[in-house]
Amino acid sequence: MSDARTTAKPAADLVAYAWLSIGAAVATIAIKGLAYWLTDSIGLLSDALESFVNLAAAIVALSMIRLAARPPDEEFAYGYSKAEYFASGFEGGLILLAAVVIAVTAAQRLMVPRALEQLGLGLAISAAAAGLNLIVGRLLIAVGRREDSIALEADGHHLMTDVWTSAGVILALLAVIWTGWQWLDPLIAIMVAVNILWTGYRLLRRSAFGLLDRALPAPQRAAVAQALTRFEGRGVQFHALRTRQAAGRSFLSVHVLVPGRWSVQRGHDLLEEIEADIRAVVPGVSVLTHLEPIEDPLSFQDRDLDRS
Repeated sequence: MSDARTTAKPAADLVAYAWLSIGAAVATIAIKGLAYWLTDSIGLLSDALESFVNLAAAIVALSMIRLAARPPDEEFAYGYSKAEYFASGFEGGLILLAAVVIAVTAAQRLMVPRALEQLGLGLAISAAAAGLNLIVGRLLIAVGRREDSIALEADGHHLMTDVWTSAGVILALLAVIWTGWQWLDPLIAIMVAVNILWTGYRLLRRSAFGLLDRALPAPQRAAVAQALTRFEGRGVQFHALRTRQAAGRSFLSVHVLVPGRWSVQRGHDLLEEIEADIRAVVPGVSVLTHLEPIEDPLSFQDRDLDRS
């Protein structure tokens, strides 16, 4: 048996939040660009460059969210939800590129220091941009987790990384004001680049695992096993349980072994009950069950076969 029902996310809502991310990126580019123009700080320049990455990532996330919301069709029977992993992976790649650009620029400034100007005003402007990213980032993470949108959640995490980057830059430039050590500016930019590299690596790793059909999280697998346990007292056995997650969609297959004397109707009713219990503990999961006679030795030869 199979459950062909889909659990399409409210695409219009997710698209609206993706547009919000684009708007925030455009606004912070303008704000941080002004801060850099006023101060000539490489630290603030690195912060502004990361906002360009935010913008590119938000645009890709918007297109992938739209694609992922498409219903299954004849060519893509399991839907388009994995498209969100491409958005997350693209964002990770852009982050790595931005980190390299920031590091090279900072190294050049470290070798040829330059006096900074109007730092007080520049820092105030940068702080305003960080506040905007903080609000939008936390909102995107919350919505992404609620709606199982990895693209939106990744975008939110990136914005939060931008917030911490801005905080580090602001603290470093305050130290420049207090000490007069101009070399602190490019040094903090290099530290920002290292932090961005780590963020990009994590996003790429998560996207790779998603494209490799990683199993559902351990708590959900344990909940499924617990749900199946109550049927074992009725002479029913299970094996070949497999799960996978594709962004906002979840899939599960399992072989169900019952007495061969059962009627087709009785077996069908049992599978309906099992699938309902699984969906109760993993909401929205697409379930595929395979019924087999428990007395037949052949039923136990497919424990490890990829038949589902």
